Amino acid sequence: MGRSYKRRHVCGARGRVLSRFYLSFNVHSPAHALTILLFLFFFPFSGFCCFSLRRFFCVAGNKMVGSIEALNEDLRINGAVEPLPEDFDATVVIVDPVPSAIVHNGLGKVEAQINKGKERREIVLGRNIHTTCLEVTEPEADDDVTGDREADMASVLARYKRALTERTKHHLGYPYNLDFDYGALSQLQHFSINNLGDPFIESNYGVHSRQFEVGVLDWFARLWELEKNEYWGYITNCGTEGNLHGILVGREVFPDGILYASRESHYSVFKAARMYRMECKKIDTLWSGEIDCDDFKAKLLSHQDKPAIVNVNIGTTVKGAVDDLDLVIKKLEEAGFSHDRFYIHCDGALFGLMMPFVKRAPKVTFKKPIGSVSVSGHKFVGCPMPCGVQITRLEYVNALSRDVEYLASRDATIMGSRNGHAPIFLWYTLNRKGYRGFQKEVQKCLRNAHYFKDRLVEAGIGAMLNELSSTVVFERPHDEDFIRKWQLACKGNIAHVVVMPNITIEKLDDFLNELLQKRATWFQDGKDQPYCISSDVGEKNCLCAKHKKLQHPI
Repeated sequence: MGRSYKRRHVCGARGRVLSRFYLSFNVHSPAHALTILLFLFFFPFSGFCCFSLRRFFCVAGNKMVGSIEALNEDLRINGAVEPLPEDFDATVVIVDPVPSAIVHNGLGKVEAQINKGKERREIVLGRNIHTTCLEVTEPEADDDVTGDREADMASVLARYKRALTERTKHHLGYPYNLDFDYGALSQLQHFSINNLGDPFIESNYGVHSRQFEVGVLDWFARLWELEKNEYWGYITNCGTEGNLHGILVGREVFPDGILYASRESHYSVFKAARMYRMECKKIDTLWSGEIDCDDFKAKLLSHQDKPAIVNVNIGTTVKGAVDDLDLVIKKLEEAGFSHDRFYIHCDGALFGLMMPFVKRAPKVTFKKPIGSVSVSGHKFVGCPMPCGVQITRLEYVNALSRDVEYLASRDATIMGSRNGHAPIFLWYTLNRKGYRGFQKEVQKCLRNAHYFKDRLVEAGIGAMLNELSSTVVFERPHDEDFIRKWQLACKGNIAHVVVMPNITIEKLDDFLNELLQKRATWFQDGKDQPYCISSDVGEKNCLCAKHKKLQHPI
């Protein structure tokens, strides 16, 4: 008896069924544990008692399915007995190789319920109390249990679908067009479609959608007036990648160039500056969110010795402001920058696809001295997965392009693998809607945005809507639960609603009616007052107590 042995006991069908029964137990109390132990005591198979006890303590200790304790049972063969060495050190055994379940992202329930969501959300890296997770566990080897597992996963997905349906009903703050139906393309989900490398040069990987991708690129090149033999581009994995690529092309053309961008540019522009170690000058903005071209010229004059790489916003993130491209070019010329000493990237994430269909809007076109334009495909187009389109001049991309022997192709993109399904979804939508379809949707969005802004002002809520925009900016609601319900994007004392093709008048009315009911509660005792947003949107658009008196003196 001086030697230790690994127990090798083979249970019959009855034992396997009962072991699965025990695995379903969660021990909550001593009484619960005693009940199970008494059952095991009277069970006639002593070998199975040992097996069950082992299973019991595994469950009681919160061992996950797939732990060494559980897997050892499945690895036993024909009841063989293997002796352990006398100097065996039990502490070296890995008890549980699979991470335990994450609950509340590391926060206790008490922490997770602090303030009950009434205070402004504080983001702490790695400890976001508003995020939960679905545990990933190891599957059982038994076919019967696997069937139960499939049913459980189907139930999880069904609940998730219901949650998505509900959240979609209250989606107002982010520029995603949720009005789409891609049922006809579901058949393509059975293929791993990957557009590796250059869209115009086929690689050794044959399961691609380059023919769709180039068709989409040709459509956008025509939209922005660039000939087929003069452009290069690709479908990106997101809008940020379009900005990263456009600015990278500018940096390759002018390695010592300075990046100029307004303070209200998308954060990806400043991310690019950090990634590429570029000197970056932030330009002041007008209250509308548009770049202040006087400040821009002043900064240009202070750095005339280096080329300029300029980010022009075709719709800023928060206020939907459109930078005056013609005025930006004029200021560059006035500051002594010839066309061969500057590169302009146009970030048209949302409005880059809307402006061409607004008659009074200035043109974004390659007939002007710009270097690249990018838009998001999951915003106005309504692609269900994040993607984007990046178009640049062919003469510029050669500085980036490299041969890749592994692919038997060339590559000038940022990412390696690229989603091959996205070009098909974009191609499908462009063919279904066409120019006239997009024009109708743009007109609808602008009309509904003006309606919503007017309703807010009529209700005494400060609001602003830029001329070429469908982004309505207004006073930030005082209830964070209300903000989360309607998924509003907020910055300081302002929030916004982005009116997209799927946003109806009825939904805007529902939101406004609920907002008015909430405001009656927030301000009923006089302790709270509407936020002053004059510094964000100008005094004429602010309806706080102070500015309302200035606009309507007694």
